[in-house]
Amino acid sequence: MIYIGSDHAGFELKNEIKKWLQERGESFADLGTNSKANVDFIDYAKLVADSVIKQSGRGILFCYSGQGMAIAANKIDGIRAAVAWNPEVAEESKAHSNTNILCLPAGFIKSDKAMQIIEKWLATPFAGEERYMRRIKKIKELEK
Repeated sequence: MIYIGSDHAGFELKNEIKKWLQERGESFADLGTNSKANVDFIDYAKLVADSVIKQSGRGILFCYSGQGMAIAANKIDGIRAAVAWNPEVAEESKAHSNTNILCLPAGFIKSDKAMQIIEKWLATPFAGEERYMRRIKKIKELEK
């Protein structure tokens, strides 16, 4: 399951991506926001992050720069959220850090680029090499 969420700045891109995910047959849940009314991104980052942890899923968050969502989501134990603005960055985040939330900068990318980024992130497996496992373990230790 893919949990998606946005603030007001990411609302339109999130809606475009929802249609695309549906066309691909992906299982997803939209956790809000449901309008362009001004909201605090933190609330939606937490909703998505909590769902990712509880359901062992993946998440995609949208805000203007992607940074706020990543900062907030990364405060939740077990979350490894990364901002990606191109497919290569998304791929590296998954292969090397096993990210479970992808944050997209809706103010800087169009839907076609977002689709490329998401497609690459969803298709990329975690490399699982010892050095990456060691680094993730160290990240988990920071959460304690």
